[in-house]
Amino acid sequence: MTDVVAQAHVGDVPRLNEPTVGDYVALLKPRVMSLVVFTALVGMVAAPGSLHPVLGFIALTMIAVGAGASGALNMWYDADIDARMARTAARPIPRGHVTAGEALCFGTILSVGSVLVLGLLVNWVAGALLALTIAFYVFVYTMWLKRRTPQNIVIGGAAGAFPPMVGWAAVTGSVSLESVLLFLIIFFWTPPHFWALALYRCRDYERVGVPMLPVVSGAHETRRQILLYSLLLVPLAVTPYFVGLGGITYLVTSLILGAVFLALALNVRRVTEGREGDAAAKKLFTFSIFYLFALYAVLLGEHLVKGLAG
Repeated sequence: MTDVVAQAHVGDVPRLNEPTVGDYVALLKPRVMSLVVFTALVGMVAAPGSLHPVLGFIALTMIAVGAGASGALNMWYDADIDARMARTAARPIPRGHVTAGEALCFGTILSVGSVLVLGLLVNWVAGALLALTIAFYVFVYTMWLKRRTPQNIVIGGAAGAFPPMVGWAAVTGSVSLESVLLFLIIFFWTPPHFWALALYRCRDYERVGVPMLPVVSGAHETRRQILLYSLLLVPLAVTPYFVGLGGITYLVTSLILGAVFLALALNVRRVTEGREGDAAAKKLFTFSIFYLFALYAVLLGEHLVKGLAG
């Protein structure tokens, strides 16, 4: 492990400019954070029971801070490869706006603080789940899996799937079948979503030696795996209706969007050459973001309406 840790700092860049607030915001990966906050909110609203609005705000804020802390620690550890990838070269550390050491301190303080505040002010089940989320993303995905196995996204994707469970636990103080189902939807969504991106960013990962599936097993196998995971995801995403978590609007939405998702996954499997292949992968990647957002938005809307009606 020490060799890997040392490797993480080979590409460390000395500070070239004084860091700004914007640089520290960028360390938090705000786009990823927004999805985390949204799915956690859905978990909170869908959970049985209620939470005082102030505590709900604190819970969402701490989940956001914990997610951002994970992003900062990921950027600290991956500073060397971020500097060599087109997709990440503009991040604060490669640009010399923040040093890797500053990112490490920033991420560590936010990690510990978010877990303690969530545990002390809301409940310790939610706090423990947030701690697990951060630890899984940093230690399991970033430090262990990412540079070692093409299954990095499959296993590591669990980190991004925990937020709705954390939100659910903030309200109920427990984990239930429904919250596990919210977790599983994101878990099975992650491989086709990220592998679609990896298909047309393959050269980036190949250049830095990250064993993403297209690099290790080739585009053909990646396209096959995308389709397989899509075939698992789409029926799974319908399941909330049958356990009472989603209503008829959710059922119709999940069926329609699932059909589109499968059609795009089939197109990725079929179109394999050059720019057309990249375009097919980009379409699936872009739609996959809308797909997950729409499913959770409908669940959120249904439960808000139910709460107002009740």
